[in-house]
Amino acid sequence: MKVELKSKENSKAVFTIEIGTEEFKEAIQKAYQQNKHMFNIPGFRKGKAPRQVIESNYGKDVFYEDAVNVVLGDKYEPALKELELEPIDYPKVDILDEISTEKPFNVEFTVELRPVAELGNYKDIKIDITKPEVTEEMVNAEIDKERESNSRLVNITDRASEDGDTLNIDFEGFVDDEPFEGGKAEAYDLVLGSKTFIPGFEEQLIGVKPEDEVEVKVTFPEDYHENLKDKDAVFKVVVNSIKRKELPELDDDFAMDVSEFDTLDEYKNNLRAKLEEANEQHFKQSKINKAVNALAEITEVEVPEVMVEDQIKKDFEDFTHRIAQMGIDIDTYYSIVQTDEESVKEELREPAKNRVKTDLALEAFAKAENVEVSDEEIDNELRELAKVYAEKDIEKFVSDYKENNDLYGITEFIRNRKTLDKLAEIVEFNIVEEVEEEAEEVEETVSE
Repeated sequence: MKVELKSKENSKAVFTIEIGTEEFKEAIQKAYQQNKHMFNIPGFRKGKAPRQVIESNYGKDVFYEDAVNVVLGDKYEPALKELELEPIDYPKVDILDEISTEKPFNVEFTVELRPVAELGNYKDIKIDITKPEVTEEMVNAEIDKERESNSRLVNITDRASEDGDTLNIDFEGFVDDEPFEGGKAEAYDLVLGSKTFIPGFEEQLIGVKPEDEVEVKVTFPEDYHENLKDKDAVFKVVVNSIKRKELPELDDDFAMDVSEFDTLDEYKNNLRAKLEEANEQHFKQSKINKAVNALAEITEVEVPEVMVEDQIKKDFEDFTHRIAQMGIDIDTYYSIVQTDEESVKEELREPAKNRVKTDLALEAFAKAENVEVSDEEIDNELRELAKVYAEKDIEKFVSDYKENNDLYGITEFIRNRKTLDKLAEIVEFNIVEEVEEEAEEVEETVSE
């Protein structure tokens, strides 16, 4: 195969492939076999007419275009590999010479290439970062969660209801003395203070006792269903029972019930160790994220629109998949949030552009730092994968995987991980304490 690179600059390459006479003749025969069923020739059943007969009726060049596609389909990818080109879109194709079976002819390809990012001086990157410490409050919060999950509800008969109690109620709602759809239920458990009902409803049930029958008066909010918003309603409520959440005592017995430890101190120490491990992993990821953002900021690269569109397509597919996992039809989602596919994709555009730029920056960084993946690293990764799948013969799993699978995906996974680790290793991190004023501002924002 004769391939010639004519130019390669500004993320664009132009090259030619020469099509020889013999290979073109073979391609014509393949094109005939693929397309003969499309021709109706008198005296022949459809698809049975000889090639010469079809050519005499439709012209000698009737199969030329398809033959060119056949031969180029076989030659295009090998040509890219030989020239070490990585296009990001379909090529522009021009036939330079007259198509002929008598002499070779050339086909020219113009391809847009994956751009090469121009890195800034990444070895001078310095980043301030906060490393939160595991506090006693955090450990106690984990314990409180466990106590909550092991709590039980006990009947209250000696007092009126209080905030935090669980009321079992029957209720029916009326607007203008008429019941409305969805306003009735029996044996409904309502936690006072949970704010799951219409504003003002739960507050009016504080102070009731079992078997009380009360009327709760509320006004539906403006953002409620169209037929009920802003309307006054009366709910007739029967209190069946009152229950209070009872938490287990915080002692050694509790520790033995919820863990493999015999004492509360041992249980606390184990929780702290787990939190510290999780904290360390979070800190490592935070360093990587900040380093990647800093690298992207000092990188110059023209982001091709076609790569942005490809990223938007991937992100949109992920988005629709997440919606489906929530059990919501995508059209229903659009209706609920008052949007459409075009608007969602437009919202994804800027993040997609940033993602592409970041990927190109990391790619250039990996090349600059000679990040490579060895056969040994691939084998080790496959051994870890074998453990995930609980394979008994790990070495056989590794051997079979390498024999039956393309290793590109796992190689790129390892390369990406090594690239991120290398970047985080080079960047200079300065651990700083969280500024008290900033913390106060956050608290004020939350309270507002």
